[in-house]
Amino acid sequence: MMTHKSLKESRLSLFKSYWALYSLTGFFSLAFSGIYILIVPLSSLFWPNEPYHALEMGILITSMFWTNSVAGLFFGRLIDKYKRTKILLSIALMRGFCMIMLSFTIIGNGLASWTFFYIFTFVIGISAGGNYPSVSSLSHDLIPLDYRSRFFGIYNITRSTFQLFGFLITGFLMYLDLWRIFFSSTGIAIIIIGIMMFITIPEPKRGSQRDELLTILKEDSISYDFQLDLKMMRKTMLSKTNLVALIEGIFTSVFMGSLTILFLPYLQTHPHNISPLATGAFLALFGLTGGLGLKLIFAKFSDKVSKKKKIRRLYLIIISLVGGSITFILLFYLPLPQLTIQEGENILLLFSFPIIWVMGTLYALSTSTSALYEINQPPILQEINLPEAQGQVVSLNRLLESFGWGAGPLITGIFIELSGENYQIVAFFIGIFAIPGIILWLVSFKWYKEDKQMISEILEERAFILKNNNKSEKNE
Repeated sequence: MMTHKSLKESRLSLFKSYWALYSLTGFFSLAFSGIYILIVPLSSLFWPNEPYHALEMGILITSMFWTNSVAGLFFGRLIDKYKRTKILLSIALMRGFCMIMLSFTIIGNGLASWTFFYIFTFVIGISAGGNYPSVSSLSHDLIPLDYRSRFFGIYNITRSTFQLFGFLITGFLMYLDLWRIFFSSTGIAIIIIGIMMFITIPEPKRGSQRDELLTILKEDSISYDFQLDLKMMRKTMLSKTNLVALIEGIFTSVFMGSLTILFLPYLQTHPHNISPLATGAFLALFGLTGGLGLKLIFAKFSDKVSKKKKIRRLYLIIISLVGGSITFILLFYLPLPQLTIQEGENILLLFSFPIIWVMGTLYALSTSTSALYEINQPPILQEINLPEAQGQVVSLNRLLESFGWGAGPLITGIFIELSGENYQIVAFFIGIFAIPGIILWLVSFKWYKEDKQMISEILEERAFILKNNNKSEKNE
């Protein structure tokens, strides 16, 4: 088990110890990004010589998220009772198989092609329901609190890196009409890395990184085996701060779930006509050079400023939502060049326009600012919930967040059609969804302190119980 001391001895210890977990997350992200980046080309493959089917493709993406949310409730119970590493392995096997099956999609048959593709993306969505809750629960028991933002920072950087390379790779393979290779090779990689994760990641004791339980759980004979009953569930999981996170998660996820699904068609359709390959090059260049560097800086900064005052994470979440929404909207008001289809395939021509570099800088700033939310919300939720509730509370949170993430593409697809493909109006409307989350986090400052203290008192009482039970067993 990694201790505070071992983490301080090496900056790379987080990555060295959990490379397989990060890699598995990366390949999961690669799978999703491949479907995202191919959403416009896939529509053309399903319905050749027809306009982009925004509604059908929106339904496909929405279903992935909504099945994710419902399945998360089932996985949450399993995560809080059984080994998280085994659950992650099962997810990897399921998702890997489905990705391989997507490579056998027969194109050109319209609704029939779409239905085959839809079935396996539906199953991918189900399996995804246990991914993040498992990782969140594991991190609660593996990673000291003062390193959580860095853990989730590396987690999100890995996910973003694979996603950006996915944009580039799938765009290139689509250009060569070799998109099937992407799905099959990614599926095989997910299965292999899933097995490696299971072999290399230890299953920790629950609660082993909580200050209240840290000393007592160092004894091999003592385990934290408390189970969540209905009374304790109402008292802790439905605390005011948890309710804030649940409600704001819907609005914030509609906003974040719409970003890619709105940005990609905006670049790739008339009048800009930027090809998937050129889009991938744009996202990889500015996402990797600027976005990922800023995310790492923000992750270290978050842990540093919140080390003595945990409540500062709430300020960072609010800054994230404000900054992310403003920069996102501005992306759609830049005067992009109008290109023919042939010009849109020319990467050198695309980067010869100064406005593309302005957009890239703004894109890097937008994604990195939004990442402050992703690296600070998990530690907040972990602090105000019991060890035996980590999987369930995250799954419940993800249920509503996934509803928002899934509704985002559907709402975006509907408004693109209703607005006559006026992306500026749609972007402004989507940006408004960040406002409720900002307001809710602002009013949660007092509740957070109270809920955090409540959890600490419960754990101190349980540490006393475990200590006395251990003494009694030794005396018998």
